[in-house]
Amino acid sequence: MPPKRKKADNSAMRELKGDLKAGTPKPVYLFYGEEAFLRDYYLDKLKALILPDGLEDFNLHAARGKECSLDWIEQAVDCLPMMSRRTLVTVTDFDLFAQGEKGRDRLMELLGALPEYCTLVFVYDLLSPRLDGRSKLLALLKKLGGVVDFQRQDGEQLTDWICRQFKKAGKSIDTRDAGYLVFLCGDLMHDLSSEIGKIAAYCPHDRVTREDIDALAVPKVDAVAFKMTDALAGKDFDRAASVLADLLHARESPVMILSVMGKYFRQLYTARLYLDAGRTKGEYMELWGMRGGYMEQQAQRLLDAARRFSPAWCRYAVRRCAEADAAVKSAPRGQDGEVLTALLVELASGRRAAV
Repeated sequence: MPPKRKKADNSAMRELKGDLKAGTPKPVYLFYGEEAFLRDYYLDKLKALILPDGLEDFNLHAARGKECSLDWIEQAVDCLPMMSRRTLVTVTDFDLFAQGEKGRDRLMELLGALPEYCTLVFVYDLLSPRLDGRSKLLALLKKLGGVVDFQRQDGEQLTDWICRQFKKAGKSIDTRDAGYLVFLCGDLMHDLSSEIGKIAAYCPHDRVTREDIDALAVPKVDAVAFKMTDALAGKDFDRAASVLADLLHARESPVMILSVMGKYFRQLYTARLYLDAGRTKGEYMELWGMRGGYMEQQAQRLLDAARRFSPAWCRYAVRRCAEADAAVKSAPRGQDGEVLTALLVELASGRRAAV
């Protein structure tokens, strides 16, 4: 079973939006999280709020990675603003919580005495912060400013954002097709933004359709592998084999392909169990964290496919994917694709035998 998702705490994000709307930035922020597009968007908003046009070079002090040090931060926050009320200091990929006891004490002293004219932003890009709820430094960051986790957006938020982006580009798109774009290209806004720009530029008509997406977008490998397994479950064995051949020809990782296959058959198995238990589609979607119009379609397809299989066959398919994963990881170089091909043939013949 998939793990239950924890409810996201968006209070820090709401406070950041409030700060920007009121024009009153806090003294210090810590920005981190998977959604780099949102992180950069709000960092740009802070820059626009704090830095006068044409004077950014004088009032923005930025350092990244090895350029960062406690000495540099202390000097940067002490720099007086030039023809401006405020300065902005951004520190990217400086591990706040790995400075040792003396370093943390020094940081806490610095944060407690930040000049009124300075806003200091710690940005985690390539590094991931090791946040410890017992840390006095983390508690001080939360007290003085905001610790903002830029999380992946859920299905409804993401599809709404996609529709708005297409509208800005002079196009329209159905929410279900927006959800299909997420399925095909992933749920990171940075990747989606480039695909939206490309589709909007080359789509010959005002309304973007699923055919346009298939023709213009570059799908993630896991979406292609999911389609392959979906074809297998739908009796389209020739299409499943063709997709697998294309994936292997493109030198995609058999381990990754098996990971997607394994997830699909786990979803199929739980769909079969939910059908037998009389559970609803909504409960099934909640189990797998499926949100948004296209995800509802995917859930229905899985439930419909599950009706054609017995629980025993679904359990068998899950087990064989796990065994194949172990076999691929131990196979000699160049033979891992053969394991995948043999699994596809086995599951195809096993499906016929199970009906």
